[in-house]
Amino acid sequence: MPETTQPADVERRQSISVELERLEESAKYSAQSQFEQAKRWRVINLWLGVPASGLAAVAGATALVTAAGRVAAGCVALVAAGLGAILTTINASHRMNQAAAAANAYLEIQTAARQAREIDLSSWSIDEARAALAELTARRGEQNKTAEPPSRRAYQRGKANVEGGGQTYAVDEPDAQSGAR
Repeated sequence: MPETTQPADVERRQSISVELERLEESAKYSAQSQFEQAKRWRVINLWLGVPASGLAAVAGATALVTAAGRVAAGCVALVAAGLGAILTTINASHRMNQAAAAANAYLEIQTAARQAREIDLSSWSIDEARAALAELTARRGEQNKTAEPPSRRAYQRGKANVEGGGQTYAVDEPDAQSGAR
């Protein structure tokens, strides 16, 4: 139990709780935006990679089947090479993995903030609570520095996911609180 129950401590604990809730909310929206960004990069990777591979195979087969198909094979090979060059330049596969890793890091921060607020805060001293808040704030700051900013569309889709209940647990539903299923 907290060492003191002075009005100032109660007020400060409430302020820490509110700030933990802000961290949780921020991490929730950031995670969902990064997941949406990862989906976008996966689609781009597939839309460029599959045709590039297919066209390269067609170009090779055309060149091997007949000498008359050299020009067609060359044109198809050029298109495949162009798609491959775009794919290499934008590095969609790497960006997809980065966005997914960032999303998972934000989920970790979100979970830690929620657990600190709902489970640990009431038993921590003010100094312990403040230290936990500072640590989570630093983690979010580091993650913000390394995560690539999501596109406006990814942010809007992530926001829609959250607001549509995409991060709601069954235990948080009103019926679950009363014990009714």
